[in-house]
Amino acid sequence: MTRHEDPQARRSQIARAVWSLAARSGLEAATLRSVAAEAGVSMGLVQHHFASKEQMVLYACEHLVELAEEGMHRLLADTADPGSPRSVIRAVAVQTLPLTEQERMGAGVWLAFLSRAVRDADLATFIRAAWDGTHTLLTEQMLTAQGRGELVAGIDPEAESTALVSTIDGLVSHLLVGHYTPDQALATVDAHIDRLFRGP
Repeated sequence: MTRHEDPQARRSQIARAVWSLAARSGLEAATLRSVAAEAGVSMGLVQHHFASKEQMVLYACEHLVELAEEGMHRLLADTADPGSPRSVIRAVAVQTLPLTEQERMGAGVWLAFLSRAVRDADLATFIRAAWDGTHTLLTEQMLTAQGRGELVAGIDPEAESTALVSTIDGLVSHLLVGHYTPDQALATVDAHIDRLFRGP
């Protein structure tokens, strides 16, 4: 690595190579050597940034979540009312759904991380924290909406956040195998959100 190279850019390049291998052949194929070849860099450079496959895979998962969060903010910026709780909640849901071919690949990689997390404690800890963050964000937005009188009476924000996350996660699998179309998945999410919010 030369003096002027950006370490973060290199780590991102390596993470993307992990994603590519995971999408094609699963995470078991993502060794330090195979990732170096996929990224077009030396194995020494990969080892400079990651001492083990576990560290590399964990970073690749973290980076995937970071990009998903950035995507959610872009979606939110394109809405008519980006500051409203309803817009935030819908942006979280839509960002999670694999509606395009590129998003389908990303969701497949995410499922590969989930599968590995069953036996990788550090990865499982990170994924639980990411889910906790999503649940907290949704709950906070529902509490804000409730305070404004926008939610239907009797809604429990904590319980409804859990239900919405579960609905979204379930739709991901159905979309990946083509059981539901993107339009059907979006209609399901919108119907769920409509049930929570008062009409105009």
